Amino acid sequence: MPALRSRLALALALSMAAAFPAHADDQGVPYWASIDADVANMRVGPGDSYRISWIYRRPHLPVKVLRKEGPWRLIEDPDGERGWMRDLLLSRQRAAMIKGKGDVDMRAEPKSGSHLQWKVEPGVVGLLGDCDAGWCQFDADGHKAFAPEDRLWGTGNP
Repeated sequence: MPALRSRLALALALSMAAAFPAHADDQGVPYWASIDADVANMRVGPGDSYRISWIYRRPHLPVKVLRKEGPWRLIEDPDGERGWMRDLLLSRQRAAMIKGKGDVDMRAEPKSGSHLQWKVEPGVVGLLGDCDAGWCQFDADGHKAFAPEDRLWGTGNP
């Protein structure tokens, strides 16, 4: 009887393992992250032996993590480029990048009639705070203000 139970337990375990998706690592994706290094390489595949497709020199650049493969993450950058990056080069700290055409008015409070703090141009990267009612806290190198959410890449659901 114990041998029969062992075989049944093994068969049950194998059938349960087959029910899980091939990429069990993919739990919790997609999600937002940011580059957490002064220099970060994006590769064409999930491993050091794959060719480097991009070299990033923009700490806090927001990226969307689309897939996990061991310690590697398939990411998408603000320009839509996709590739693989080591998890050690990424942070869960939220960041955003100014998008669109023309400068963005940075406001003292989260409303359009609020005092104008300064203007920023598309491509500026900053740390992202809370977003509410179409406005997000945005910190560009210690300069903090509120930006319209629709002008930021890296907000909302990934």
